[in-house]
Amino acid sequence: MNQISPLAFVHPEAKLGDNNIIGPFCYIDKNTVLGNDNVLQNSVTINVGARIGNGNEIFPGASLSTKPQDLKFRGEETICEIGDNNSIRENVTISRGTASKGTTRVGSNNLLMENMHIAHDCFFGSNLIIGNSTKFAGEVTVDDNAIISAEVLCHQFCKIGGYVMIQGGSRFSQDIPPYIIAGKEPIRYAGINLVGLRRHGFSNELIQLIHEAYRLLYSKGIIAEGIQEIKNNLQITPEIQYIIDFVSSSQRGIIR
Repeated sequence: MNQISPLAFVHPEAKLGDNNIIGPFCYIDKNTVLGNDNVLQNSVTINVGARIGNGNEIFPGASLSTKPQDLKFRGEETICEIGDNNSIRENVTISRGTASKGTTRVGSNNLLMENMHIAHDCFFGSNLIIGNSTKFAGEVTVDDNAIISAEVLCHQFCKIGGYVMIQGGSRFSQDIPPYIIAGKEPIRYAGINLVGLRRHGFSNELIQLIHEAYRLLYSKGIIAEGIQEIKNNLQITPEIQYIIDFVSSSQRGIIR
């Protein structure tokens, strides 16, 4: 049975699962779906097009599936998908999609800290930690297990690889490949995310292999030549193949 404050508004067309707690001054619009066991503290807004899973805790002032901040948006029906067991802190805003992709997607088990923003058509993975006041422009992709510190500004269409650590206050308009630390000013490659990889159970041998892959990649002035050096000299494990595929498919180029 859902616990809905008499001071909350839930549209008659909203679809709610079971065992949700809806606090005072929350607003849940039509064409929304809320799963089970979610906690919406006071003053949470769930806008048109939201599709929210189970076990999420959403803090005061958060606004999910907001109208895209994109002048090309013409009111088309789009959605914002949010998975399970996320902690979505105060004043977080997540826009729904546009005609470009139709969907903004956020995975599961993420910590989205206070005042951060995810724009339209972004695809975010799971097990992410994203710091206070970090902002992502439209159509950004973030792979699983990334840690992005506070007050980071990410340009539209960028891609961020898995298991990265991005220094607070960074600004970037190129892709950040997996397993690395990115920081300094201007932002650049600052080594392997050694602590993060060890925490996730990567062996010393695998960490050394990843380190060697980046040494070869960045040793060449032309990235394609660096990729070829990796293929010629290293064992191609799934992790190394991930690096190759990420860098090879980059549309904006990678940080150096």
